[in-house]
Parts: sequence; structure tokens; C-alpha cells
Amino acid sequence: MRAWRWERGDPLPIYGDPMGIKGFIKTSLVDWDGNITSVLFLPNCNFRCPMCHNYGLILNPDKYPDIDYKEIEKYLVENSDFIDGVVITGGEPTLFKDLENLCRRLKEIGMKIKIDTNGYNPDKLSHLIDKGLVDYIAMDVKAPLEKEIYSRLAGVRVDIKRIEKSIDTIKNSGLDYEFRTTVVPTFLTARDVIEISKFLSPAKRFAIQQFNPENAMSKELRKVKPYERDFLREISLECKRYIKEVVVRA
Repeated sequence: MRAWRWERGDPLPIYGDPMGIKGFIKTSLVDWDGNITSVLFLPNCNFRCPMCHNYGLILNPDKYPDIDYKEIEKYLVENSDFIDGVVITGGEPTLFKDLENLCRRLKEIGMKIKIDTNGYNPDKLSHLIDKGLVDYIAMDVKAPLEKEIYSRLAGVRVDIKRIEKSIDTIKNSGLDYEFRTTVVPTFLTARDVIEISKFLSPAKRFAIQQFNPENAMSKELRKVKPYERDFLREISLECKRYIKEVVVRA
């Protein structure tokens, strides 16, 4: 398979303003284990991961109309008896200056907040943690912490020190969290995933996620057969030597 080509130059954070909410799932049982949540999708990302499913929000965000936050807040307040929290995902949420204000407003109406992130903006994560504006962080760890393979999975040239800093920040935050890796055939092997768990150790939680080829950004990856669930379970058993809680999502 031809190697995925990344963009030249390291991707620096781009703080897009104003921040538009491009997607809203009212009720989800799968985006925050043990919680009933609503999910907000923000546009734009500094990565170009070939396995990304939300690439429309990244490449053509203007095609998606903004959703009025007042309507979202109204729904959350009216359904606060069963909605446990809000997941903010994307795209990459930490690109936006307005993320802090969004989190603050959600906190004011009693919502817990989970942030999904690629970990490339550790200073933004630290700021949110210090301000008490986030309750759970899920960070995607694309590959072993080596520049070449990580850059292939991120679709851009990556400064590994930024990734390492975010991992340390999250582990020392005092918050609940998880690191997660999507196991993409032709890019990652079992050994790669085990190496990731070794690097993360000790950590609270590691999620091994099955790759879904449907509608991946890379047309070539849409033809790739995912690993079998049993294979991922075997990998998880090895990873449990380094991280106590390892889950498989397939």
C-alpha cells in the first residue's frame, strides 16, 4: 500500500474564532463510559489523520451550518434529570479560544464535561484543568512515540514533545481520563500497540479501538479490512501487563 503523505511543516495551533458548533447529538450512551451524554462537534483540526471519519468538519467546515448554542443549552437544562454531561469533540476542540467560555457556560448549568483531543495543544489542556473546566479527558495516541510513524498516522509532521507533554499533563491532572488508540491495519501492528501501552504505563485506562474503514478520509483505507475483534482482545491481554484497565471497543 502506498504510504500516506503528510503535509510539510509542523502543525501549530490555530485558534479559530468565532467558534461554531457544527454538530449536536442529543443523547449518546457510547461517548463516555457509564454516562448519558450530549455530544457537541466543533470544526477544524491541525491533524489530517487518514482514518478520520469527521474529515468533512475539517476540510469543509463552512458546508455545515452553525447550531445555535441557546437551543443546545435549552435542551440540556430541560433534560438535566437524565443527561449526565457533555462531550466536546471535533475536529480538535483545543484550537478555539472560545472553548473556555463554552466549558464555563456548560458548567454553570450543571454539566460535567469530557474533552476529546489529539493532545497537540498541551498548554490549552493545562489551562482548562487549572480552571476546573473539564472532568474527563480522552486523548488519542496515534502510534508509538516516534516521529516518523506518528506523523504518518497524524497526516502531518508532528512534534513528539507536544504529545509527550499532554500525556504527562493528563496523567498528573487528578482527573479521570483515558488514552485510546485506533488500530489501523497497514499502519499499526500488535507490537506497535503494546509499545504504546508500555510508554503510557502507568496510566488509568487504555482503550484499543477497532478501525472502521467506512468513510475514512483516505480512500485507500476504505478498502482495508479491520483486524478481528479476537486479535484486538489478544493485544489487550498483553497491554494489561503495563496498564491495569484496558478496554476493547469494536
